[in-house]
Amino acid sequence: MRVLGIETSCDETGIAIYDDVLGLLTNQLYSQVKLHADYGGVVPELASRDHVRKIIPLIQAALKESDLKSNQIDAIAYTAGPGLMGSLLVGATVGSALAFAWNVPVIPVNHMEAHLLAPMMEENPPQVPFLALLVSGGHTQLIKVTGIGNYKLLGESIDDAVGEAFDKTAKLLGFDYPGGPMLSHIAKHGRPGRFTFPYPMTNRPGFDFSFSGLKTCVANIIRKSPADQLTRADIAYAFEDAVINTLMIKCQRALEHIGLNRLVVSGGVSANHTLRKRMSEMMQLRKGEVFYACPTLCTDNGAMIAYTGMVRLKENFPKTNFTVNVYPRWSLTELPSLEYK
Repeated sequence: MRVLGIETSCDETGIAIYDDVLGLLTNQLYSQVKLHADYGGVVPELASRDHVRKIIPLIQAALKESDLKSNQIDAIAYTAGPGLMGSLLVGATVGSALAFAWNVPVIPVNHMEAHLLAPMMEENPPQVPFLALLVSGGHTQLIKVTGIGNYKLLGESIDDAVGEAFDKTAKLLGFDYPGGPMLSHIAKHGRPGRFTFPYPMTNRPGFDFSFSGLKTCVANIIRKSPADQLTRADIAYAFEDAVINTLMIKCQRALEHIGLNRLVVSGGVSANHTLRKRMSEMMQLRKGEVFYACPTLCTDNGAMIAYTGMVRLKENFPKTNFTVNVYPRWSLTELPSLEYK
């Protein structure tokens, strides 16, 4: 059985084909980073127009790379939310139209569930139940997972998401959008101890996050400090250290609260090398396990959509009538639960 996945939630156009026996057959991805760099962030109208330009050529490339014809595709899955309305509509419209033309089921996929399930495609997939930390440009969430579709939100960011905080802080340091990866790169050359930033909301109970105050604290330090390269590296190091320590403290608190010792870290920020290293060390000390997707499947991609569509299809997901529906604020807790096999 093969599912073609379509991802157009924001500024990446992703097309993939997943086979339930052979695994991932192709994973086509086009990033709009250069398109939005001059504006310092994603421009929704430009994003949706670029998806229109790229989506059909990428679908054709995916079929060609996997040596498949349209009649060898058993279902189509597309990102229905959360995301930018215009971008979501491109993938939903094309996906529904192709499903109608090819006479196959069409499956709307929750983007955050796809991130959460991405580590399931690895050789050593996590077994439920587990605690999931979703860290991306738009979300920071701690979720108790007791089954596919059975999600309990424990905490989330009340303001900036982790990825957003990285990009905004990188901009303060003078890096172009998206600056988060560059901030992490120069942080490797920073010296510990020169700057120390607070670990927001760790001194109060609960599992929610807040990163806007940390960003303001960094901005004040930048204004008072020299603008040389070493100082920027030291500030980047201290900022990244504060973010990672905050995430670790909240994860440990949540693991103890729910009585589990299995952690999944997913989303674009989970590709951060330092975050992975520190989380792995933490779970090793706890004699627990931590799971990630490979770095190429951490950011938005069609593979996670195709895989999630496959999981839902196998569990007799209700067939749609090809009505195009998207949900820009679709919560994980609204999904129907399934028993993962």
